[in-house]
Amino acid sequence: MVEPVIVGVDGSAESLAAAEWAAREAVRRERPLRMVHAWNWHLHQRDGAGRANAAQRNLARRVLREASERVRHAVPGLQLTDVQLEGPATEALVKAAQHAELLVLGSRGLSGFTGFLVGSVAMGTVAKATRPVVLVRADEEAEDEHFPADDGEPSTDTGYRDVVLGMDLRDPCDEVIEFAFEAAGQRHARLHVVHAWQAPSAISLGPGDIALMHNPQQGEEWQEFLSAVLQVWRDKYPETEVLETVVEGRAATALARAASPASLLVLGRRMAERPTVPRLGPVTHASVHHVGCPLAVVPHE
Repeated sequence: MVEPVIVGVDGSAESLAAAEWAAREAVRRERPLRMVHAWNWHLHQRDGAGRANAAQRNLARRVLREASERVRHAVPGLQLTDVQLEGPATEALVKAAQHAELLVLGSRGLSGFTGFLVGSVAMGTVAKATRPVVLVRADEEAEDEHFPADDGEPSTDTGYRDVVLGMDLRDPCDEVIEFAFEAAGQRHARLHVVHAWQAPSAISLGPGDIALMHNPQQGEEWQEFLSAVLQVWRDKYPETEVLETVVEGRAATALARAASPASLLVLGRRMAERPTVPRLGPVTHASVHHVGCPLAVVPHE
């Protein structure tokens, strides 16, 4: 069975933008698109729950119909289905994502700033999902994924902007790297791999390690390590151009800078050993709030 791209819609501007992005991604991946709307089921009929459930079903049908019309207009010919999900939204979306190529969710852009304003449902889903989740801003347009035309005007006829991969060389993960190479290949885009490192402080070093604080070769060593890690992936994806960047400084700052002109940022998220305590990690959490392009969070062991 071919796993679809799934997008959560709730009638908001950000979910409609996410639906359009998900439709374009489904085409790139040659997958069907499934739109889902989650709502809570009311149990106690004596309290008027039956009327409330009927109203929610009607609302769900309207939301899904509006999103379907918008997607079919933007991406004609796409294989498209929709479904209503019952239960708390986060849990319903996490469960749906188990059978998805990836899950796409909308997020409001911060007025006057880059980055996302992420609600509890989206944040909880990103933190708990076992499949990749992509966050998309409300004002995301198809043209934003592409370089501008020669006259500087937005265009969808030009090449795709870079896909950026945030790489943690202390724990490189095959699932995250492969997702980024696949995304770049599907777009015929360059893959920009970024690793940021910070010199250890005197507090974190042992008595015999103090020289590491001012080792001028550390940057070169990280660069060599990055190239070695990526070589097997360059061989597997020879048609994908790869740009490597190693920078000293905070990872979140380096990624926000690299992603500002990108079509997609890809980050990893280690799945919690205890599922009841999901978390994003500090770099991913910061990127969720400060990066403007679509952000893919790929869970891994």
